[in-house]
Amino acid sequence: MVTDRQVRLLRKKLAQGKTIVAAAAAAGMSEKTAHQWKTGELPSEKKKPRDWRTRKDPFADVWESEVVPLLQADDAAVLEATQLLELLRERHGDRYHLGQLRTLQRRVGEWRALHGPGKEVFFQQIHPPGREGAFDFTDGSELGVTIAGRLFVHLLFQFVLSFSGWRWVCLAASETFEAMVHGLQGAFWELGGVPEVARSDNLSAATHQLPGGGRELTRRYAAFLEHYGVKSTRIEPGESHQNGVVESAHNRLKSLVAQALVIRGSRDFDSTESYELFVREVVARTNRDVALALGEERSKLRSLPSSRVPEYTTYKATVRRWSTIHFGRRTYSVPSRLIGKEVEVRQHADLVEVYLNNKLTERMPRLRGERPYRIDYRHVIWSLVRKPGAFARYKYREELFPSLVFRRAYDALVEARGERADVEYVRILHLAASTGESLVESALAQLLECVERFDYARVKTLAAPEPTTIPELTLPAPDPGEYDRLLGCARGAS
Repeated sequence: MVTDRQVRLLRKKLAQGKTIVAAAAAAGMSEKTAHQWKTGELPSEKKKPRDWRTRKDPFADVWESEVVPLLQADDAAVLEATQLLELLRERHGDRYHLGQLRTLQRRVGEWRALHGPGKEVFFQQIHPPGREGAFDFTDGSELGVTIAGRLFVHLLFQFVLSFSGWRWVCLAASETFEAMVHGLQGAFWELGGVPEVARSDNLSAATHQLPGGGRELTRRYAAFLEHYGVKSTRIEPGESHQNGVVESAHNRLKSLVAQALVIRGSRDFDSTESYELFVREVVARTNRDVALALGEERSKLRSLPSSRVPEYTTYKATVRRWSTIHFGRRTYSVPSRLIGKEVEVRQHADLVEVYLNNKLTERMPRLRGERPYRIDYRHVIWSLVRKPGAFARYKYREELFPSLVFRRAYDALVEARGERADVEYVRILHLAASTGESLVESALAQLLECVERFDYARVKTLAAPEPTTIPELTLPAPDPGEYDRLLGCARGAS
C-alpha cells in the first residue's frame, strides 16, 4: 500500500530532475506505480470516509428508548457504561454480556461529546519568572520506605518555582507551622533569593478559621512573609486544582522516588537522614533539567534578608510536682531536678528542647497526631522505685511500658506474683534506667520465651550480673639478704 510519504518523496525527486526510474527507486515503489502517482491527490485524500457499520449494533433496539433517556437525565455525567450494561442485562437477560462493554463505552462517550453537558474548562496560566513559588505537603508513607525495618510514616514538603519548575524537598512529621517554616526557609536559602508570591492551600499551619466564615493568615505566618518580603496567595477551599503547579509536582516527585527505590533495590534505610539525602539526590537530578530556565528566573528573584527566622516556637512553662510541663495542649515529662523551675521550651518541627537559663537540659521527640502526652520513665523512676504503690493508679501508667516486651513481662508478673507484680516491675524498670533498656529488654524476652516464673532478681542476674571479684594478695617486700644466704648454702655444698 502506497503512503503519502512515499508519494511526496516521489514528486520531490521528480521536481529535482530525477528520472521516473530513479525517483521510483528512491520512494520505494515500482516504475508502473510511480507513473500512477506522479500527479493528483495523495493516497489519504482518495480515501472516502466510511459511513456504514461492519457489524450489527447490539444496542440499536434499546439505545433511543432506554439508554438515551438515562443519559439525558444524568446532568452530572456520573453514569458509567458498566452500570448501564448491568441494567440492560437485568432487563433483557442473556441478550447482553460483558464482551459488549467496550462498544457501549464508545457509544456513551460519543453521545456525551455531541449532546452531553459541558465540562469544566481549565485555563492554562502564564507564570512570569520570579513571580511565584508554590508549596504544600504530601503523604510520603505510600512509598513504603522503612527505617531500620520499620515503616516510616512521614510527609514530604515540596516548594516549586512556577516558571522554571525548580523544586526543593524535605521530610516532615506533620503539617505544623515549624515544619512549614523549615521547608520554606530551606528553599529560599538554597535558591539564594525569594519570589514575589508564595502560593499554598489553606493549611492550618498558615491560616485560621474566621468566626464569620472564611480563613485568613495566622499572625506568625504573616510575620514570616513580612520578614522575607513575600506576598501570599491561596486557593479556594476544596479546589486543589487551583494549586496545580505543586499538585502535579507531587505526583511527579513520588513517581521519581518510587522508581529510584526500585533501582536502589531496597526501601530500607539506616536513618531518616540517609533517606532524606536519597530524596534530595533524586530532586537534584530533576533540577538539572531546568537549569537554563532557573538561570533566567534567579535574576528576577528578590534578595534574601540578613538572617533566618527561628524555626521553632517558644513557650514558658513551670515544671510541676509531677515532673511534667504542659504547653501547646501537650504534656511532657522532664528530669525531676527541674521541679518548681520555670523553663523555656523550644518546639521544633520534629523535636522539643527544654532550656533552663539558656542551658539545654533536655531534648525529646515531638508528639505527633492526637497523642496528648509523653512520659519518659527515666524521669520518674527514681521516685517511683521508693513509692512502688503509686504505680497501680498512676495517671500515665501506660507510658511506663517502653515496649511490648515490657508490657508482656508485667502481665506475666501479674499472673505469677499477683499484688507483688507492681513492686517487681518497678524494680525491673529501675534496672532498665540504671543499666540499659536494651539489656533488660533482651533478658525479659529470654525469660518470656522460656515460659518460666521470674522476678526482679532473675532479670538482674541475666541483664546485670554481679561482677566477679578478684581476691587481693598482699606480698611482703623481698629481703635481699635471702639471696646472700642462698649463695652461702650453695658454696658450702660445693
